[in-house]
Amino acid sequence: MRLAYQYRLRLTKAQEAEVEKWLDLLRHQYNYLLADRFNWYEQNRCSVNSCPLVCHLPKLRDNPDYFSQKKTLPQLKKNRPWYGAVQSQVLQDCVKRVDLAFKRFLKGDSNGKKSGRPRFKSKNRYKSFTFPALSKNSINGNILTLPKFGKVKMVYHRPIPEGFKIKTATITRKADGYYITLSIQDDSVPNIIPADSVSNPIGIDMGLKSFLIKSDSTEVPIPQYYRKAQKRLKKIQKAVSRSKKGSNNRKRAVVKLGKAHKKVSDARKDFHFKTAKSLLDDHDLIAHEKLNIKGLVKTKMAKSVLDAGWGQFLSILATKAVRVAWPTALNAGLLTKAVNPRNTSQNCSNCGKKVPKKLKDRIHSCPHCGYTADRDVNAAINILNLAVGHPVRSKAFRVSVRAPRRRKPIALAGVGKKPTLNLKR
Repeated sequence: MRLAYQYRLRLTKAQEAEVEKWLDLLRHQYNYLLADRFNWYEQNRCSVNSCPLVCHLPKLRDNPDYFSQKKTLPQLKKNRPWYGAVQSQVLQDCVKRVDLAFKRFLKGDSNGKKSGRPRFKSKNRYKSFTFPALSKNSINGNILTLPKFGKVKMVYHRPIPEGFKIKTATITRKADGYYITLSIQDDSVPNIIPADSVSNPIGIDMGLKSFLIKSDSTEVPIPQYYRKAQKRLKKIQKAVSRSKKGSNNRKRAVVKLGKAHKKVSDARKDFHFKTAKSLLDDHDLIAHEKLNIKGLVKTKMAKSVLDAGWGQFLSILATKAVRVAWPTALNAGLLTKAVNPRNTSQNCSNCGKKVPKKLKDRIHSCPHCGYTADRDVNAAINILNLAVGHPVRSKAFRVSVRAPRRRKPIALAGVGKKPTLNLKR
Protein backbone atom coordinates (compact mmCIF):
# COMPACT_ATOMS: atom_id res chain seq x y z
CA MET A 1 0.00 0.00 0.00
CA ARG A 2 1.21 3.47 -0.89
CA LEU A 3 0.21 6.55 1.12
CA ALA A 4 1.20 10.21 1.08
CA TYR A 5 1.82 12.24 4.25
CA GLN A 6 2.24 15.99 3.92
CA TYR A 7 4.06 18.19 6.43
CA ARG A 8 4.73 21.91 6.53
CA LEU A 9 8.36 23.00 6.38
CA ARG A 10 9.97 25.65 8.58
CA LEU A 11 12.78 26.81 6.34
CA THR A 12 15.33 29.49 7.05
CA LYS A 13 15.85 32.39 4.65
CA ALA A 14 18.94 30.69 3.23
CA GLN A 15 17.04 27.43 2.70
CA GLU A 16 14.16 29.23 0.97
CA ALA A 17 16.64 30.89 -1.38
CA GLU A 18 18.21 27.47 -2.08
CA VAL A 19 14.79 25.95 -2.85
CA GLU A 20 14.01 28.77 -5.27
CA LYS A 21 17.40 28.32 -6.92
CA TRP A 22 16.79 24.61 -7.46
CA LEU A 23 13.31 25.28 -8.86
CA ASP A 24 14.67 27.85 -11.29
CA LEU A 25 17.44 25.55 -12.53
CA LEU A 26 15.09 22.61 -12.92
CA ARG A 27 12.56 24.75 -14.76
CA HIS A 28 15.15 25.86 -17.33
CA GLN A 29 16.27 22.27 -17.83
CA TYR A 30 12.66 21.09 -18.19
CA ASN A 31 11.98 23.70 -20.88
CA TYR A 32 15.22 22.84 -22.72
CA LEU A 33 14.46 19.11 -22.79
CA LEU A 34 10.86 19.73 -23.84
CA ALA A 35 12.03 22.00 -26.67
CA ASP A 36 14.39 19.23 -27.81
CA ARG A 37 11.43 16.84 -27.96
CA PHE A 38 9.36 19.31 -29.99
CA ASN A 39 12.23 19.90 -32.44
CA TRP A 40 12.48 16.19 -33.12
CA TYR A 41 8.69 15.97 -33.48
CA GLU A 42 8.53 18.80 -36.04
CA GLN A 43 11.49 17.53 -38.09
CA ASN A 44 10.40 13.90 -38.30
CA ARG A 45 6.71 14.13 -39.00
CA CYS A 46 5.04 14.53 -42.39
CA SER A 47 1.46 15.47 -43.26
CA VAL A 48 1.27 13.11 -46.28
CA ASN A 49 1.90 9.40 -46.68
CA SER A 50 4.27 9.73 -49.67
CA CYS A 51 6.96 12.05 -50.98
CA PRO A 52 8.41 12.75 -54.49
CA LEU A 53 11.35 10.81 -55.83
CA VAL A 54 13.60 13.81 -55.35
CA CYS A 55 13.07 15.48 -52.01
CA HIS A 56 15.16 17.56 -49.69
CA LEU A 57 14.40 16.18 -46.27
CA PRO A 58 16.85 16.94 -43.47
CA LYS A 59 18.82 14.14 -41.97
CA LEU A 60 16.62 12.27 -39.54
CA ARG A 61 17.77 12.14 -35.95
CA ASP A 62 17.09 9.58 -33.25
CA ASN A 63 14.10 10.00 -31.04
CA PRO A 64 15.16 11.68 -27.75
CA ASP A 65 13.74 9.38 -25.10
CA TYR A 66 14.16 9.20 -21.33
CA PHE A 67 17.48 7.33 -21.39
CA SER A 68 19.13 9.42 -24.11
CA GLN A 69 18.20 12.67 -22.38
CA LYS A 70 19.33 11.35 -19.01
CA LYS A 71 22.78 10.62 -20.50
CA THR A 72 23.19 14.35 -21.23
CA LEU A 73 23.12 15.30 -17.54
CA PRO A 74 26.85 14.65 -16.83
CA GLN A 75 27.80 16.87 -19.76
CA LEU A 76 25.33 19.47 -18.55
CA LYS A 77 27.14 19.74 -15.22
CA LYS A 78 30.47 20.13 -17.03
CA ASN A 79 29.19 22.88 -19.33
CA ARG A 80 27.19 24.60 -16.58
CA PRO A 81 28.89 23.99 -13.22
CA TRP A 82 26.08 25.67 -11.27
CA TYR A 83 23.90 22.63 -11.97
CA GLY A 84 26.23 20.69 -9.66
CA ALA A 85 24.33 22.19 -6.70
CA VAL A 86 21.23 20.15 -7.63
CA GLN A 87 21.15 16.56 -6.46
CA SER A 88 21.60 14.09 -9.34
CA GLN A 89 18.40 12.09 -8.75
CA VAL A 90 16.37 15.32 -8.62
CA LEU A 91 17.71 16.19 -12.09
CA GLN A 92 16.81 12.71 -13.33
CA ASP A 93 13.28 13.17 -12.02
CA CYS A 94 13.06 16.35 -14.12
CA VAL A 95 13.85 14.26 -17.22
CA LYS A 96 11.18 11.77 -16.17
CA ARG A 97 8.58 14.53 -15.98
CA VAL A 98 9.36 15.61 -19.54
CA ASP A 99 9.13 12.01 -20.74
CA LEU A 100 5.73 11.44 -19.11
CA ALA A 101 4.29 14.72 -20.39
CA PHE A 102 5.42 14.04 -23.97
CA LYS A 103 4.21 10.42 -23.93
CA ARG A 104 0.74 11.50 -22.79
CA PHE A 105 0.75 14.01 -25.66
CA LEU A 106 1.64 11.44 -28.36
CA LYS A 107 0.47 8.05 -27.05
CA GLY A 108 -1.93 8.83 -24.22
CA ASP A 109 -2.31 7.23 -20.82
CA SER A 110 -3.10 3.60 -19.97
CA ASN A 111 -6.64 4.07 -21.30
CA GLY A 112 -5.40 5.60 -24.55
CA LYS A 113 -6.67 9.07 -23.69
CA LYS A 114 -4.28 11.77 -24.94
CA SER A 115 -3.59 15.01 -23.12
CA GLY A 116 -2.92 18.43 -24.61
CA ARG A 117 0.35 19.82 -25.87
CA PRO A 118 2.80 20.16 -22.93
CA ARG A 119 3.49 23.73 -21.87
CA PHE A 120 6.76 25.43 -21.29
CA LYS A 121 6.91 26.19 -17.59
CA SER A 122 6.97 29.75 -16.32
CA LYS A 123 8.20 30.62 -12.84
CA ASN A 124 4.76 30.19 -11.32
CA ARG A 125 4.11 26.85 -13.03
CA TYR A 126 7.13 24.87 -11.85
CA LYS A 127 6.55 24.57 -8.11
CA SER A 128 8.02 21.25 -6.95
CA PHE A 129 10.94 18.86 -7.17
CA THR A 130 11.24 15.26 -5.98
CA PHE A 131 13.90 13.21 -4.23
CA PRO A 132 13.28 9.68 -5.62
CA ALA A 133 15.09 7.91 -2.76
CA LEU A 134 15.66 8.57 0.94
CA SER A 135 17.62 6.74 3.61
CA LYS A 136 15.91 4.76 6.36
CA ASN A 137 16.92 7.13 9.15
CA SER A 138 16.10 10.35 7.33
CA ILE A 139 13.65 11.53 10.04
CA ASN A 140 14.90 12.36 13.52
CA GLY A 141 12.15 13.99 15.52
CA ASN A 142 11.00 17.01 13.54
CA ILE A 143 14.21 17.13 11.47
CA LEU A 144 14.28 15.63 7.97
CA THR A 145 17.63 15.04 6.24
CA LEU A 146 17.53 15.45 2.46
CA PRO A 147 20.46 14.37 0.25
CA LYS A 148 22.70 17.28 -0.80
CA PHE A 149 20.18 19.76 0.58
CA GLY A 150 20.77 19.19 4.26
CA LYS A 151 18.55 19.13 7.31
CA VAL A 152 15.17 20.85 7.21
CA LYS A 153 12.74 21.46 10.04
CA MET A 154 9.13 20.39 9.59
CA VAL A 155 5.90 20.35 11.59
CA TYR A 156 5.83 16.62 12.39
CA HIS A 157 2.16 16.55 13.40
CA ARG A 158 1.68 12.79 12.90
CA PRO A 159 4.29 10.02 12.91
CA ILE A 160 4.99 7.60 10.08
CA PRO A 161 3.12 4.33 10.85
CA GLU A 162 5.12 1.26 11.74
CA GLY A 163 5.98 -1.00 8.84
CA PHE A 164 6.00 1.83 6.28
CA LYS A 165 9.13 2.97 4.47
CA ILE A 166 9.72 6.39 2.95
CA LYS A 167 10.06 6.07 -0.83
CA THR A 168 10.08 9.63 -2.16
CA ALA A 169 9.97 13.19 -0.85
CA THR A 170 8.54 16.11 -2.82
CA ILE A 171 9.08 19.73 -1.79
CA THR A 172 6.26 21.96 -3.02
CA ARG A 173 5.89 25.72 -2.96
CA LYS A 174 2.34 26.81 -2.10
CA ALA A 175 0.68 30.14 -1.48
CA ASP A 176 1.33 30.13 2.27
CA GLY A 177 4.76 28.48 2.37
CA TYR A 178 6.67 25.30 1.58
CA TYR A 179 5.47 21.75 2.18
CA ILE A 180 7.01 18.32 1.87
CA THR A 181 5.03 15.27 0.79
CA LEU A 182 6.44 11.91 1.89
CA SER A 183 5.34 8.91 -0.16
CA ILE A 184 5.39 5.91 2.18
CA GLN A 185 4.91 2.26 1.27
CA ASP A 186 4.00 -0.93 3.09
CA ASP A 187 4.41 -4.26 1.30
CA SER A 188 1.72 -6.03 3.33
CA VAL A 189 -1.63 -6.66 1.63
CA PRO A 190 -4.68 -5.32 3.51
CA ASN A 191 -7.31 -7.82 4.64
CA ILE A 192 -10.55 -6.62 3.07
CA ILE A 193 -13.77 -8.11 4.37
CA PRO A 194 -15.77 -10.07 1.77
CA ALA A 195 -18.94 -8.47 0.45
CA ASP A 196 -21.06 -11.39 1.69
CA SER A 197 -20.11 -10.88 5.33
CA VAL A 198 -20.88 -7.17 5.72
CA SER A 199 -23.10 -6.45 8.70
CA ASN A 200 -23.92 -2.74 8.46
CA PRO A 201 -23.95 -1.50 4.85
CA ILE A 202 -25.13 1.94 3.81
CA GLY A 203 -25.95 3.67 0.55
CA ILE A 204 -25.27 7.35 -0.04
CA ASP A 205 -26.70 9.69 -2.64
CA MET A 206 -24.58 12.77 -3.42
CA GLY A 207 -26.51 15.98 -3.88
CA LEU A 208 -26.40 19.78 -3.92
CA LYS A 209 -29.25 20.45 -1.50
CA SER A 210 -27.44 18.26 1.03
CA PHE A 211 -23.89 17.00 0.60
CA LEU A 212 -25.06 13.41 0.93
CA ILE A 213 -28.13 11.52 2.13
CA LYS A 214 -27.85 8.02 3.57
CA SER A 215 -30.27 5.20 2.92
CA ASP A 216 -31.36 5.43 6.59
CA SER A 217 -32.71 8.97 5.83
CA THR A 218 -29.96 10.85 7.71
CA GLU A 219 -28.16 13.59 5.80
CA VAL A 220 -24.96 15.62 5.91
CA PRO A 221 -25.50 19.34 5.18
CA ILE A 222 -23.46 20.90 2.41
CA PRO A 223 -20.99 23.53 3.66
CA GLN A 224 -20.56 25.58 0.42
CA TYR A 225 -17.15 26.96 1.38
CA TYR A 226 -16.54 28.66 -1.97
CA ARG A 227 -19.92 30.38 -2.15
CA LYS A 228 -19.52 31.73 1.38
CA ALA A 229 -16.03 33.06 0.58
CA GLN A 230 -16.98 34.33 -2.88
CA LYS A 231 -17.59 37.93 -1.75
CA ARG A 232 -14.15 38.18 -0.14
CA LEU A 233 -12.44 36.46 -3.10
CA LYS A 234 -14.10 38.91 -5.48
CA LYS A 235 -12.77 41.86 -3.50
CA ILE A 236 -9.19 40.51 -3.53
CA GLN A 237 -9.44 39.60 -7.21
CA LYS A 238 -10.50 43.16 -8.00
CA ALA A 239 -7.37 44.45 -6.24
CA VAL A 240 -5.23 42.13 -8.39
CA SER A 241 -6.93 43.24 -11.61
CA ARG A 242 -6.56 46.96 -10.84
CA SER A 243 -2.89 46.84 -9.86
CA LYS A 244 -0.15 47.36 -12.43
CA LYS A 245 1.54 44.27 -13.81
CA GLY A 246 5.00 43.73 -12.38
CA SER A 247 4.43 46.05 -9.41
CA ASN A 248 4.98 45.09 -5.79
CA ASN A 249 1.33 45.85 -5.01
CA ARG A 250 0.25 43.27 -7.58
CA LYS A 251 2.65 40.66 -6.16
CA ARG A 252 1.27 41.20 -2.64
CA ALA A 253 -2.32 41.02 -3.93
CA VAL A 254 -1.58 37.78 -5.82
CA VAL A 255 -0.10 36.22 -2.67
CA LYS A 256 -3.15 37.31 -0.67
CA LEU A 257 -5.49 35.86 -3.30
CA GLY A 258 -3.60 32.57 -3.31
CA LYS A 259 -3.85 32.29 0.47
CA ALA A 260 -7.60 32.99 0.36
CA HIS A 261 -8.18 30.27 -2.24
CA LYS A 262 -6.00 27.82 -0.32
CA LYS A 263 -8.02 28.46 2.83
CA VAL A 264 -11.20 27.48 1.00
CA SER A 265 -9.53 24.37 -0.45
CA ASP A 266 -8.14 23.28 2.92
CA ALA A 267 -11.51 23.74 4.65
CA ARG A 268 -13.23 21.63 1.98
CA LYS A 269 -10.61 18.89 2.22
CA ASP A 270 -10.85 18.81 6.02
CA PHE A 271 -14.64 18.43 5.74
CA HIS A 272 -14.20 15.56 3.28
CA PHE A 273 -11.82 13.69 5.58
CA LYS A 274 -14.07 14.10 8.62
CA THR A 275 -17.18 13.03 6.69
CA ALA A 276 -15.40 9.97 5.30
CA LYS A 277 -14.18 8.99 8.77
CA SER A 278 -17.66 9.28 10.29
CA LEU A 279 -19.08 7.05 7.54
CA LEU A 280 -16.38 4.40 7.88
CA ASP A 281 -16.58 4.36 11.69
CA ASP A 282 -20.27 3.38 11.56
CA HIS A 283 -20.51 1.21 8.43
CA ASP A 284 -18.48 -1.56 6.81
CA LEU A 285 -19.73 -1.08 3.24
CA ILE A 286 -20.47 2.27 1.59
CA ALA A 287 -22.25 2.20 -1.76
CA HIS A 288 -22.21 5.31 -3.94
CA GLU A 289 -22.88 6.37 -7.51
CA LYS A 290 -20.22 6.27 -10.20
CA LEU A 291 -20.58 9.91 -11.12
CA ASN A 292 -19.53 11.52 -14.41
CA ILE A 293 -18.15 14.65 -12.78
CA LYS A 294 -16.44 15.88 -15.97
CA GLY A 295 -19.82 15.91 -17.65
CA LEU A 296 -21.57 17.61 -14.72
CA VAL A 297 -19.12 20.51 -14.63
CA LYS A 298 -20.13 21.40 -18.20
CA THR A 299 -23.68 22.16 -17.07
CA LYS A 300 -25.21 25.13 -15.25
CA MET A 301 -24.50 23.40 -11.95
CA ALA A 302 -20.72 23.57 -12.48
CA LYS A 303 -19.98 25.99 -9.64
CA SER A 304 -22.05 24.02 -7.12
CA VAL A 305 -20.59 20.67 -8.21
CA LEU A 306 -16.99 21.92 -7.96
CA ASP A 307 -17.72 23.61 -4.63
CA ALA A 308 -19.04 20.31 -3.23
CA GLY A 309 -15.90 18.45 -4.41
CA TRP A 310 -17.52 15.06 -5.00
CA GLY A 311 -14.52 13.63 -6.83
CA GLN A 312 -12.09 14.46 -4.03
CA PHE A 313 -14.47 13.09 -1.39
CA LEU A 314 -15.04 9.75 -3.16
CA SER A 315 -11.28 9.37 -3.69
CA ILE A 316 -10.63 10.01 0.02
CA LEU A 317 -13.42 7.60 0.98
CA ALA A 318 -11.98 4.77 -1.15
CA THR A 319 -8.45 5.36 0.15
CA LYS A 320 -9.44 5.45 3.81
CA ALA A 321 -11.62 2.35 3.45
CA VAL A 322 -8.75 0.00 2.58
CA ARG A 323 -6.13 1.74 4.69
CA VAL A 324 -4.31 -0.44 7.19
CA ALA A 325 -2.09 2.34 8.49
CA TRP A 326 -1.97 1.25 12.10
CA PRO A 327 -3.33 -1.73 14.05
CA THR A 328 -6.03 0.26 15.87
CA ALA A 329 -7.50 1.75 12.69
CA LEU A 330 -11.29 1.50 12.82
CA ASN A 331 -11.67 1.84 9.06
CA ALA A 332 -9.15 -0.76 7.91
CA GLY A 333 -10.17 -3.25 5.26
CA LEU A 334 -13.66 -1.85 4.60
CA LEU A 335 -15.47 -1.68 1.27
CA THR A 336 -16.65 1.08 -1.02
CA LYS A 337 -18.56 0.15 -4.13
CA ALA A 338 -19.52 2.39 -7.06
CA VAL A 339 -22.70 1.48 -8.92
CA ASN A 340 -24.27 2.67 -12.16
CA PRO A 341 -26.45 5.70 -11.32
CA ARG A 342 -28.89 5.00 -14.16
CA ASN A 343 -32.53 5.27 -12.94
CA THR A 344 -31.58 5.21 -9.24
CA SER A 345 -33.78 8.29 -8.72
CA GLN A 346 -36.58 7.05 -10.98
CA ASN A 347 -37.05 3.45 -9.81
CA CYS A 348 -39.04 2.65 -6.70
CA SER A 349 -36.87 1.06 -4.03
CA ASN A 350 -39.86 -0.87 -2.63
CA CYS A 351 -41.31 -2.53 -5.73
CA GLY A 352 -38.65 -1.80 -8.34
CA LYS A 353 -40.96 -0.25 -10.91
CA LYS A 354 -40.06 2.97 -12.70
CA VAL A 355 -41.73 6.16 -11.55
CA PRO A 356 -40.71 9.05 -13.85
CA LYS A 357 -39.91 12.29 -12.03
CA LYS A 358 -38.52 15.67 -12.98
CA LEU A 359 -35.65 17.31 -11.12
CA LYS A 360 -38.04 19.65 -9.31
CA ASP A 361 -40.00 16.68 -7.86
CA ARG A 362 -38.37 16.05 -4.47
CA ILE A 363 -40.85 13.46 -3.15
CA HIS A 364 -41.00 9.92 -4.48
CA SER A 365 -44.57 8.59 -4.48
CA CYS A 366 -45.07 5.23 -6.14
CA PRO A 367 -48.53 4.72 -7.69
CA HIS A 368 -47.93 0.96 -7.95
CA CYS A 369 -47.23 0.06 -4.31
CA GLY A 370 -48.01 3.29 -2.45
CA TYR A 371 -44.45 3.77 -1.14
CA THR A 372 -43.65 7.41 -0.30
CA ALA A 373 -40.24 8.79 0.65
CA ASP A 374 -37.84 11.58 -0.04
CA ARG A 375 -36.45 11.41 -3.57
CA ASP A 376 -32.80 11.26 -2.41
CA VAL A 377 -33.52 8.64 0.27
CA ASN A 378 -35.20 6.45 -2.34
CA ALA A 379 -32.14 6.85 -4.58
CA ALA A 380 -29.77 5.97 -1.71
CA ILE A 381 -31.72 2.77 -1.03
CA ASN A 382 -31.56 1.84 -4.73
CA ILE A 383 -27.79 2.43 -4.71
CA LEU A 384 -27.40 0.17 -1.69
CA ASN A 385 -29.54 -2.56 -3.24
CA LEU A 386 -27.47 -2.49 -6.44
CA ALA A 387 -24.22 -2.73 -4.49
CA VAL A 388 -25.31 -5.61 -2.26
CA GLY A 389 -27.35 -7.44 -4.87
CA HIS A 390 -30.54 -7.79 -2.86
CA PRO A 391 -32.97 -5.47 -1.06
CA VAL A 392 -31.57 -4.15 2.23
CA ARG A 393 -33.54 -2.33 4.88
CA SER A 394 -31.76 -0.48 7.65
CA LYS A 395 -33.06 -0.88 11.19
CA ALA A 396 -33.08 2.87 11.66
CA PHE A 397 -35.23 3.40 8.56
CA ARG A 398 -38.96 2.88 8.60
CA VAL A 399 -40.57 2.13 5.30
CA SER A 400 -43.43 4.49 4.62
CA VAL A 401 -46.03 2.62 2.63
CA ARG A 402 -49.45 4.09 2.12
CA ALA A 403 -52.09 1.39 1.73
CA PRO A 404 -54.28 2.02 -1.30
CA ARG A 405 -57.74 3.20 -0.33
CA ARG A 406 -60.73 1.05 -1.10
CA ARG A 407 -63.09 2.82 -3.34
CA LYS A 408 -66.76 2.80 -2.37
CA PRO A 409 -69.13 1.37 -4.95
CA ILE A 410 -70.89 4.03 -6.93
CA ALA A 411 -74.66 3.98 -6.42
CA LEU A 412 -76.40 4.51 -9.70
CA ALA A 413 -79.87 6.00 -9.73
CA GLY A 414 -82.51 3.39 -10.25
CA VAL A 415 -80.21 0.41 -9.74
CA GLY A 416 -80.85 -1.84 -6.74
CA LYS A 417 -83.44 0.51 -5.24
CA LYS A 418 -87.16 0.93 -5.65
CA PRO A 419 -88.16 4.21 -7.13
CA THR A 420 -89.68 6.54 -4.56
CA LEU A 421 -91.78 9.65 -5.06
CA ASN A 422 -90.82 12.73 -3.06
CA LEU A 423 -93.93 14.79 -2.54
CA LYS A 424 -92.36 17.30 -0.13
CA ARG A 425 -91.49 20.72 -1.52
